[in-house]
Amino acid sequence: MKIILKQDIANLGYTNDIINVKNGYARNYLIPKGYAIQATSQNEKILAEVLKQKAHKEEKIRTEAETLAKSIEAVSLTIGAKVGTSGKIFGSVNAMQIADALKEQASIDIDRKKIIVDSDKVKQIGEYTATVNLHRNVKASIKFEVIAE
Repeated sequence: MKIILKQDIANLGYTNDIINVKNGYARNYLIPKGYAIQATSQNEKILAEVLKQKAHKEEKIRTEAETLAKSIEAVSLTIGAKVGTSGKIFGSVNAMQIADALKEQASIDIDRKKIIVDSDKVKQIGEYTATVNLHRNVKASIKFEVIAE
């Protein structure tokens, strides 16, 4: 079934994307929750008009995201963690700690949900990278180093 997404859904698509999903997923979950509408010819015409009106605004948002991405990529973060004798840290470093460090060290406020740590679990001291999804076409990578406190 072809649907039009009303909001961003992780691993599925972004707002105003037309995608194909299984009928049950669309009818039982996406449409009743208000996440999507069925992509009829009338709804596609309305979407085309809305996208035409948003094109200028979208360009402005994208350029702001690109400048923010450049400033993020220029930053190198250090995150302190408690370390055991073997060099492993207690717990792991997650997106919330990266967002807090970015706010403290570089005065850049990013939502933690937009940060994806590239390696599954950061459990050792060392240098790592994380990806920040600022816009559908703009992604920035943050280099951070985990050090012992």
